[in-house]
Order: sequence, then C-alpha cells, then structure tokens
Amino acid sequence: MKFLDLTKVYIRSGQGGKGCTSFRREAYVEFGGPDGGDGGNGGSVWVEAVDGLNTLIDFRYQQHFFAQNGQAGMGRQMSGKNGEDIVLRVPVGTEILDEDQETVLADLARLGQRVQLAQGGNGGWGNLRFKTSINQAPRRSNPGQEGVERTIWLRLKLIADVGLLGMPNAGKSTFLAATSNARPKIADYPFTTLHPNLGVVGVDNTEIVIADIPGLIEGASEGTGLGHRFLGHVERCSVLLHLVDGTGEDVAEDYRIISTELEKYAEELARRPRIVALNKVDALQPEARAEKMAALEAAVGGKVYAMSAVSREGVTDVLRALKKVIDQAKAAEVVAKEEPSAWKP
Repeated sequence: MKFLDLTKVYIRSGQGGKGCTSFRREAYVEFGGPDGGDGGNGGSVWVEAVDGLNTLIDFRYQQHFFAQNGQAGMGRQMSGKNGEDIVLRVPVGTEILDEDQETVLADLARLGQRVQLAQGGNGGWGNLRFKTSINQAPRRSNPGQEGVERTIWLRLKLIADVGLLGMPNAGKSTFLAATSNARPKIADYPFTTLHPNLGVVGVDNTEIVIADIPGLIEGASEGTGLGHRFLGHVERCSVLLHLVDGTGEDVAEDYRIISTELEKYAEELARRPRIVALNKVDALQPEARAEKMAALEAAVGGKVYAMSAVSREGVTDVLRALKKVIDQAKAAEVVAKEEPSAWKP
C-alpha cells in the first residue's frame, strides 16, 4: 500500500428540498385548505477517525464528496425525505485544514472521534406552515436552503510514542527493523526511506510504537532534500530518539544540524524530550569510539548512549530509557486530567 499523508478534497453538503404549495381538493369534502408539506433537510458531510487505516491513499482516487439533497415537499401534508449524510473515514491522527493549509478545523486524535464539516441545508416550508386566521389560503412556500461547499486539506500525523531523527543513512531503518517486525527498506545510500514507517517494539512486557521518518539534512527548512514535510509525524511523540552516525566525520556537527532544523520547524518540538545515541559503534576502533563519544557528549551537554542496531549492542539500554520517558509523560497526563479545574463564578 502506498503512503499518502496530505491530500486535497472537495466537499458539499446537500441542499434542502423546497416546500410545496398545494391545496386539498377532494369530492364531498366541504372545506379544503392548504396541505403543502415541508421539504426534507439536505445531508451533512462528516469526518470520522476509524481503526485499520494508516494512510490517506483512498483520497487520491476520490476527491469529491457530495451529500444527498433533500426531497421537495408534496401535497397531502407529506414532507420530503431528508438527504443522506456522507462520512469521510480517515486514520486516527488526521488533521482537517482549511483551504489555506494553515487553519486547523479539527484534529482527530482519538479513535471514533467524529466532526461535522458541512451542515446540510434546511428544507423549505410548505404553504400549510403559513396558514393563519387572516390568511387561510396562502400561496407561498419557501425554497430549500443551499448546501455548504468548501475545499479542505487532510493531513495525517502518525500516532507514535517515539520519533526517530537523524541524518540520512544514520541507521534509523536498521534500528526499526532490528527491534520490531517492521520491514523498512534498508540500503547503503542516503534517502533510502522516502515515507514514514511504524513499528511496535516490546520493552519489559510492554509495547511502544516507533515512527521512522526520512532523514534530514542541512537546509531542510528551505526545502533541501525532502524538506520538513515529514516532521509532522513526530509532533505527537512523547520522546525523540536522535541517532547519530558513528562512522561520520564530525558527529557533533551532525547533531547540530538536526537540532537547528528542529528549531526552525517548531520550537516546541525542539524542546521535546530527546535521547541521543551514537549508532554504528561496532564499526569503530576503541580509540575512535571514545573520541566520538566525548565529542558528541560535549555537543549534547548530557548523556549519550553507545549503540549498534546491527550487533544489538546497547539497544536494550536505549529502549528502556525511551520507555522511562514515555511512562513519565503518561503519568503527567493522568495527573493533569485529575487536577480539578479552577473555580469560576
């Protein structure tokens, strides 16, 4: 299945049916009078977060979604049928953006969350509604209300606990393949990963979800390489795992480049808890390994883990460190929900 995380769709709610102008005319009925029914309401357009989807590829083949119009009213006080709603089923984590691609209309971060995007038009009144003691034979009825037509964007942000960051060829896909059942493409050239991958990793009898995104390079904020397009997939992560290629010439500079690009993308993401690991240490001699660990620790200003996704050296320590941060984040969320809100008169 191909991966698609941004798509443009066109929606339109149904138009309300027009009211009916009608009079009762039956043999042997002394008094007739107006009996025009109301028009039916137009269908609305909804969006719902459902299970079993992890891409927006279905919206590549269908971009137009029109709800059904309401039927017109009829004589004998018969109302028209309401138009049927239409539901856009999207993966959990999808954002609904306005046409400007900046205004967020809805954020479907929970399974089963349902939001109305365009309300159907109301049906028009029939002439029976206008009958009064003064005007007992009204000859007017209302047309149905027009539906709402708009253009929206769907943007998917994957739901994961851990987001993998690093330069191209830093070993992110190898790490994901070594710790989970995911099978991302792995090769010895940069930009092997062209779209995000998800993997479920078991750590101490619990499971965490890791998202691997394409590598960043210097100038990504200006569109160099694949740009910042995929960084949105790690915005919801509790912790970031920053892998630095131990075989690179300057590990401190590689770390600085990624940190700079994160700050340019979003300061909040740059402040997210981050664990830094020097990867591919199995390919280093002891002297070179110690030298690069010291240089990277000086650049980070904190603890750096030594790791090799191929030999699995240090992988367990990194996973346990990630789990510890995730548990702390979940505990903080529980406390925040349990705290009573401030009293207001």
